[in-house]
Amino acid sequence: MRDVSSILGRKPRGRHPDKRLTAVRVRSASPGRYADGNGLYLVVDPSGARRWVLRTVVKGKRCDLGLGGLLLVSLAEAREEATRLRRMARKGGDPLAERRQARRAVPTFKDAAKKVHEAHAATFRNAKHKAQWLASLEADIFPVLGQRPVDAIESADVLKALAPIWTTKPETARRLKQRIKVVLDWAKASGYRSGENPVDGVTKVLPKTRQVVAHHAALPYGKVSTFLKTLRTSEAGEATKLAFEFLILTATRTSEVLGARWEEIDQDAKTWTIPATRIKAGRAHRVPLSPQCLKILEGAEALTDGGPYVFPGRSPKTPLSNMAFFMFLRRLERDDITAHGFRSSFRDWAAERTNVPRAVCEAALAHVVKDKAEASYFRSDLFDRRRELMDTWAAFATAKLADIVPIRA
Repeated sequence: MRDVSSILGRKPRGRHPDKRLTAVRVRSASPGRYADGNGLYLVVDPSGARRWVLRTVVKGKRCDLGLGGLLLVSLAEAREEATRLRRMARKGGDPLAERRQARRAVPTFKDAAKKVHEAHAATFRNAKHKAQWLASLEADIFPVLGQRPVDAIESADVLKALAPIWTTKPETARRLKQRIKVVLDWAKASGYRSGENPVDGVTKVLPKTRQVVAHHAALPYGKVSTFLKTLRTSEAGEATKLAFEFLILTATRTSEVLGARWEEIDQDAKTWTIPATRIKAGRAHRVPLSPQCLKILEGAEALTDGGPYVFPGRSPKTPLSNMAFFMFLRRLERDDITAHGFRSSFRDWAAERTNVPRAVCEAALAHVVKDKAEASYFRSDLFDRRRELMDTWAAFATAKLADIVPIRA
């Protein structure tokens, strides 16, 4: 007659005790359930994920208690925790209740992400970037990881979240992978996790993707002067017109212009210094101001009423809305161009109409140069070369505007 214990998948007691697991066996075991003794089991899922389970009796009922995955809980740690929980159960305690309470104390990935978002609030480049950081997680990651406790997330979970968008939205997926890593690093530093970050384990198995460069819709540089004529004679608000022309003539980014403060402007030195906290490249950027830009600043001073922003919004204490340029172009029904695209207009003009080295143009755009040979130019910021370039650009862009002077002095 067959032993009942063999039918149930358990070895009989007495002369045939459970064979203890070894570290090698734990790592190499194929899918299945492996006993270590005293109710502790290693469970290997078909996916290869490995987790610990303790089978014991709590208040007269047999139950299985999950002790965590192998990435977070070693064999020795699993044995130690199993011994502690069995001892608690023998004394009449309730390991299930304790673990439920502990689980409530560990934040979900969604809650952890929100805490990280709040903690990093001062480091975001602008309000738009701050909003995008969390919105991207809400759209693509929270549906998969949002409700999982941070200590229960493994590489397989991260892979499941990223795989659907890895090839269809590669740039977004790359950023989200980094954000997941930051959240789980925070969880480890806060004592909610241990071991390696599971994000590190997915990079090798995800397919390689080609980086797709998205180009902003740009106006041909030969039409910039005509556009400025339309801008100056439009019914847009004065701050919008001044700020938009300033953006075009300095070839800077929208957020940099809208966030410009008077403390950054040195009119005597004809320089605008954008601090590193507001620059994509992460280092301060000096912008040479052409005579046309200084004229714009004269007009802007009349609008600020003592406020800190060069181009104020409805209140002198707040900047112009980040939708101002978009709405202006929308009213013109110009969906073929964007405010950011004027940087491309400048770059094309510099490449085709000047003999200025590419490095000078890249420095004017505050780009990070990855090529080592070209990067040697950037031991200085090429400021004098850039001043000549920007003066020439401003003269070219405003050549047809001699008789149109709506800028208030």
